[in-house]
Amino acid sequence: MDTYESLLAAITPKGGETREVRDPATDEVIGTAPVQTIDDLNAAIDKAEEAQVAWAALSDEERVDYLNKVADAIEAHAEPLAELLSREQGKPLNGPNARFEVGGCVAWTRVPANTPLPVDVVIDDGENYAEMHYRPLGVVAAISPWNWPMMISIWQIVPALRMGNTVVMKPAETTTLSVLALIAVMNTVLPEGVLQVVAGPGRTVGDAMTRHPKVAKIMFTGSTPVGKRIIEASAGNVTRLTLELGGNDAGIVLDDVDPKEIAEGLFWGAFINTGQTCAALKRLYVPASIYDEVVDALAEFAKQMPMGVGLDENNVLGPLQNPDQFKEVDRLVESAKASGARVVMGGDPDYDAPGNFYPTTLVADIDPHNDLVVEEQFGPALPIIKYTDLEEVIKLANELEVGLGASVWSKDREKARQIAARIQAGTVWINAHGMVNPFIPFGGAKQSGYGQEFGVEGLKAVAQPQVING
Repeated sequence: MDTYESLLAAITPKGGETREVRDPATDEVIGTAPVQTIDDLNAAIDKAEEAQVAWAALSDEERVDYLNKVADAIEAHAEPLAELLSREQGKPLNGPNARFEVGGCVAWTRVPANTPLPVDVVIDDGENYAEMHYRPLGVVAAISPWNWPMMISIWQIVPALRMGNTVVMKPAETTTLSVLALIAVMNTVLPEGVLQVVAGPGRTVGDAMTRHPKVAKIMFTGSTPVGKRIIEASAGNVTRLTLELGGNDAGIVLDDVDPKEIAEGLFWGAFINTGQTCAALKRLYVPASIYDEVVDALAEFAKQMPMGVGLDENNVLGPLQNPDQFKEVDRLVESAKASGARVVMGGDPDYDAPGNFYPTTLVADIDPHNDLVVEEQFGPALPIIKYTDLEEVIKLANELEVGLGASVWSKDREKARQIAARIQAGTVWINAHGMVNPFIPFGGAKQSGYGQEFGVEGLKAVAQPQVING
């Protein structure tokens, strides 16, 4: 599997129901994906349950050794994995895209694998002694999205394996090949049955997975409506959940910034992965005193960022991953245009061209309650809202039902931190946006989900706490 062709051949179904997979940049068929069933899911869960006993019986050091070898294997296959990811998801090879994502898979394997998790002594006062341990849960069901299909799968898989669980993964239906390939590489190292993938429709296989009595934990990254359905489906079994759901992240700029200095950070905060990121900057609030300067500086930087087919080494922005997402972005931008908002750049897709390309779009002078502001666009269109009252803009930032991330941009870090403390979001960045780190816990507030990923907290989230008292 050391070339793109051999990797693709290794995951091509040899029988059963299949479907075509198309490149979202060119509409060309790039391969076939399996369409599996609830019977396949049940068999995988049974196999995972059986394999979990021996996997949990290994020492922590032995599981860490396996995972370090997994990281080595991903690194050795990095280029064919990146090429497949680019062809199926659409993201370019370069920039913070396909090669970056595969590199993130390596980092997010090594860090959770090697993060110390010592036994916590809860009390030791001479009369009482208690320790907190973290035991395996059993079988973890992981459901990954189409925007960062490889890296988010790793976020779910590796901590679960480290803590002695086995994993059954269901990839998104539009990025199945990427996850199949990643898991094929990982399974060149891991014992049989420890990590499995079932590629089937969410309405059948996904639903059955969330209701399965042998699943001890569900990890899901995706939309809030689907997350709510998972909560309902899992309730009968009291299944543990980690849910990273939709967001509509606010960025608040203060009037002491240099617009040209922050333009690059604002751009990548909003447009990383062509805007298809849960914790991307999705609505930007700028004070009237520097509004035009920030809009102009952001537009000047954005014009330099080429968009096109991912395999072209020059491009750093790609297509939207699927036609439905293209339609959603287009609907929201058209709503903004109809309201009289000013389109600074973009907003004029070529509907007849191949691929799901929507141009980089900046929309200024927009009402703070326009659809493009209050609904998650999940694409390359950023509304920029002018404000004069900081208290009012903090209220606007907090009034939505979601709260995944947010950011504050200022030369005065202490003032920025004071404002950050008032924003209802799981993470608030200062002078950056969306910069996740495998050492730093990450999770949402309000309807952006619950549970923590990354760092020690992320390891604890895929384990059963057990107090030994005495």
